[in-house]
Amino acid sequence: MELNSVLSSVLSLGGLGLLFGVLLGYASKKFEVKVDERIPKVREVLPGANCGGCGYAGCDAYAAAVVEDGASPSACSVGGSKVAEEIGTILGIKVDETEKMTAFVKCKGTCGKAKNKYEYEGIKDCIEANELMGGAKACSYGCLGLGTCVSVCQFGALDIVDGVAKVNREKCTNCGACIDICPKGLIESVPYSKKVRVECNSKDNGKVVRVNCSAGCIGCKICEKSCPKDAIKVVDNVAKIDYTKCVNCGICAQKCPTKVIVKL
Repeated sequence: MELNSVLSSVLSLGGLGLLFGVLLGYASKKFEVKVDERIPKVREVLPGANCGGCGYAGCDAYAAAVVEDGASPSACSVGGSKVAEEIGTILGIKVDETEKMTAFVKCKGTCGKAKNKYEYEGIKDCIEANELMGGAKACSYGCLGLGTCVSVCQFGALDIVDGVAKVNREKCTNCGACIDICPKGLIESVPYSKKVRVECNSKDNGKVVRVNCSAGCIGCKICEKSCPKDAIKVVDNVAKIDYTKCVNCGICAQKCPTKVIVKL
């Protein structure tokens, strides 16, 4: 009797398991969410850095956005034009070649050139230091040199050199992490092919700049008057280059009295 009872229970459980299995199998087919087969193909050609430079949470999200929402195939700065072309092939579309960009730190106020307001001995973090009277540097626009940008760069493209962050153009992927984290807003994205840079972000007038930093832009407009292409203007006391006009002649760098304009 007991054997029959056990056998009956086993058969009942087995039957229920089989029934539930069939139902689950049916449900999985009935309510299956179809995934566009191009999404995993796009994901496969992405570098997998998950840096967020494309504007999406990661490579998975970007791959889905490219296929389903029409996001730009050229948004992956890490992969560059090669990846953009591969995505275009998968989608069956022509992708226009985009100009390579790189991050650039607009500050030349190294330890021997920029004066300090006080000696900072706090946490080695630019955001924290900036909360204390804008940081130790007398120039309120200058690089604090504590390496917060270095810590967020996944590609080893930033270093602190003599108190100022410097970008390695060959390593930089233009992911934008350093641009977003800088509390001074002095890192910007510029065309890789353009060699002339204004290494200053100060909006102070020339007299104040001279007191705070020997390497700052004094807004003298000599560069503006010297440029044959009208590619550089002094705006808010600091020289700005229009890279759509700049031809890399370097005349502005040659004429700059403080040598804050450089040609790489």
